[in-house]
Amino acid sequence: MIQLQIIVSGEVQGVGYRYYTQMKAIQFGITGWVKNLQEGGVEILASGENDNLERFIDEVRRGNPFSTVDHIEVNETVKTETYRSFAIKY
Repeated sequence: MIQLQIIVSGEVQGVGYRYYTQMKAIQFGITGWVKNLQEGGVEILASGENDNLERFIDEVRRGNPFSTVDHIEVNETVKTETYRSFAIKY
């Protein structure tokens, strides 16, 4: 299992992007969370198998029809906590 921190910038707040991210995470068996950032982006912490994470990142990069993803930054992190599901943080 790999854990990634993903920072997404663009028009990703107020357009259902976090819900979209959660649905894609469930589809690919990814655990972790997604939350809005104060500067207007979204942060994702995603844990899963490498192949599933790659497909998840492709979907996150694409976004839902109402969002516009300008940039995505992906960094592997040290796994400090195990998640059982994928949650939207508020």
